[in-house]
Amino acid sequence: MSDRLRIALAQINPHEGQILANADRIRRARAEGAALGAELVVTPEFSIAGYPPEDLVLKPSFVERCVEAIEALAAETGDGGPGLVVGGPWRDGGKLYNALYVLDGGKIQARRAKHELPNYGVFDDKRVFDAGPAPGPVNFRGVRLGLMVCEDWWFPAVSETLAESGAEILISINGSPFEAGKPARRIDLAVGRVVETGLPFVFLNQICGQDELVFEGASFVLNGDRSLAVQMPFFTEAVTLTEWNCQGGEWVCAPQTLTPPLSAEEEIWQAMMLGLRDYVNKNRFPGIVLGLSGGIDSAISAACAVDALGADRVRAVMMPSPYTSQESLEDAAECARLLGIRYDIVPIGPAMDAFSGMLAPVFGNREPDITEENIQSRSRGLTLMALSNKFGDMLLTTGNKSEMSVGYATLYGDMCGGYSVLKDLYKTTVFALCRWRNRNKPAGALGPDGLVMPDRVITKPPSAELKPNQTDQDTLPPYEVLDAILEGLVEDELDVDALVAKGHERATVLRVWRLLDRAEYKRRQAPPGVKLGRRAFGRDRRYPLTNGYTGLIS
Repeated sequence: MSDRLRIALAQINPHEGQILANADRIRRARAEGAALGAELVVTPEFSIAGYPPEDLVLKPSFVERCVEAIEALAAETGDGGPGLVVGGPWRDGGKLYNALYVLDGGKIQARRAKHELPNYGVFDDKRVFDAGPAPGPVNFRGVRLGLMVCEDWWFPAVSETLAESGAEILISINGSPFEAGKPARRIDLAVGRVVETGLPFVFLNQICGQDELVFEGASFVLNGDRSLAVQMPFFTEAVTLTEWNCQGGEWVCAPQTLTPPLSAEEEIWQAMMLGLRDYVNKNRFPGIVLGLSGGIDSAISAACAVDALGADRVRAVMMPSPYTSQESLEDAAECARLLGIRYDIVPIGPAMDAFSGMLAPVFGNREPDITEENIQSRSRGLTLMALSNKFGDMLLTTGNKSEMSVGYATLYGDMCGGYSVLKDLYKTTVFALCRWRNRNKPAGALGPDGLVMPDRVITKPPSAELKPNQTDQDTLPPYEVLDAILEGLVEDELDVDALVAKGHERATVLRVWRLLDRAEYKRRQAPPGVKLGRRAFGRDRRYPLTNGYTGLIS
């Protein structure tokens, strides 16, 4: 039995479906681990293909290519260098598993299948995978490793089974998506596994943006005394060597300098940056284009895009109408100047006049109403999509969660686009993040130091500027009130009475409830966006479009 083991934790960024490229990234991680003196290099859940694979795993050819790539990696471990733990699919006896492979000595030494399959929120493992049996330890070069796949460690049964069957170190490979505050919650949960088993625990996570999901890494090691021995970086790829010694029959990881935790604001900003960067780059867009209105939502979207991609890949367009204020013109121009991005002005007055003349014979003598307001928004959407088509840049949508919740957005207008960084951010959080970014530049950001948007963008009353002297609060409750009610309805699934008991006016709660339900058809047609909280629209919260339940007696 060995009394020393050096394990490299490879917190890497896979590209969904790019099997050969992912295999090459695993090779590079193994080489980095070998240079550090590692005997074992561990990679995240489904690292050969990216997680979550969704229905890709229903294609037999996809599973075959994954297994072939893993077998090739296994053969390469015959060179006397480090072994590997790789995540990928495993088909056995007519069943398909989400599994991990232990590769060493030129072959596949062991496989372990995910036992606990998540079927809630953003996860649908139960729909595409079979549950594996409770795993036993794997003997790797004389050390009994309790290897698990993600969800297996969220419940005590698998960890306890591994401990009872002789595991000496618990290691979990993960594709665990980011939510605000989740890194700290994971450590709290891991402490429970350590207390229950008495064993040290390794949490290894991938780092990437995958459609709406972001995975922030934040891998860590807890010793058997519950002390945090290793905290890897947040939102950054890294290969970190951990050194283990057996002392008095117990394995202990040598403590390292810990990566400090991020503030709540930086966690969210980093998630927004990573989600947008990976979506744009992995889908091979040259850059992004967005409408810059002089308002807060487009300003923060532009700032995040510059931080994620660089100023040379961001193009802003101001599209004034007769109702656009001089303040908005000035603020949009100043925002573009502060960020150093290309700034074009395309007035939509001619489009408004064209639609007005074209529709006049059909509209007859009807008075102008929201129809004309929506025509303005759709003229802007048409303009931006034309620029996107012509130059290949992805159109970045700028609507926030408060607006999307209550339908304060125009289908085929300001909802046009390919991706949104604000989709899961309430308006009050947007204000807070803007103030934070004007005072702080996050690590890895490509944008400027100092101010990235004019203070007036943050302090002036929000307005769609679709009619004279319009403000959001002409139509909506104050955002402090609206967001508190929405958080209760969306995140906590509270009913009307519960929100009234919290101090909200019943009439306001009922109004917001109706707006929320009525806008479901719009949200179904909205672009994807970064999931940041517990219940993002689309991935987490799915409601029927035709829905007569009002929160009262139906």
